[in-house]
Amino acid sequence: MTRSLFARLPNALASAAIAAGALCAALPAGADEALPVERPTDWGLWTLPPASPIMRGIEGLNNAITIIIALITVLVFALMGYIVWKFNAKAHPKPSVRTHNTPLEVIWTLIPVVILLGIAFPSFRLLYAEGRAPDAKLTLKVTGHQWYWSYAFPDYGISFDSNVIQDADLKPGDLRLLSVDAPLVLPAGVDIRIQVSADDVIHSWSVVPLGVKVDAVPGRLNETWTNIDKPGIYFGQCSQLCGVNHGYMPIEVRAVPMAEFQAWLDAHKPTKKSSLEGGAALADAASQR
Repeated sequence: MTRSLFARLPNALASAAIAAGALCAALPAGADEALPVERPTDWGLWTLPPASPIMRGIEGLNNAITIIIALITVLVFALMGYIVWKFNAKAHPKPSVRTHNTPLEVIWTLIPVVILLGIAFPSFRLLYAEGRAPDAKLTLKVTGHQWYWSYAFPDYGISFDSNVIQDADLKPGDLRLLSVDAPLVLPAGVDIRIQVSADDVIHSWSVVPLGVKVDAVPGRLNETWTNIDKPGIYFGQCSQLCGVNHGYMPIEVRAVPMAEFQAWLDAHKPTKKSSLEGGAALADAASQR
């Protein structure tokens, strides 16, 4: 997923206007305006804007490593150019007979070690943060199927399936191969525990702007977490080759303010546990951020 560098403003405004009309109808009752849509665009470069603490860390580490790679590439090509210019047969007809240079060998051994250590420690810290779910106030269960996703909120007795919208059923504002018939609605500003599994083959639940990518393995429960910075619509896809329709099981996450998430819970009538009780706990968690 990438951020466009060459998108034309009129086309972007027109697309936003079309999407706004479609999204208003899909939001929970009480929504005042359409949610901003984070989507891939033509001629894009780099990642979409990060929408969670983990994704900001991933983007920062990626930027740092990219700079290191660029500097190494420039240095290597500069050394190669210097060698070709300084030590060619015409400029240097009598080659050197030296085979070792201890200080130089120490330097070119230590520099890569320092670079790798400089990359390793931030990487380990980020991996630890990704795998360590905090004291989450909401639990989401994700199950991969061939070829759709099932979502459940165990604390509220809510579960539903989410399928890609077929080409023949697309409406203005829908995104081909990204929009789904039942988007996942989550509250913004709350730590959310995400448990992922599958019932047939290995899938992978991946939403890049949220910094989430977890394999869904049959018979295994993998866990991660996220905290969505701001309301918006975020898209993802299955990122494991899970069969012939692998490219047709997208993910659509709609992050909404707490009041709208509470309205969504109430509209789906939790079976046993009161949504008001759970929503109050989530609201307290969001207010403490």
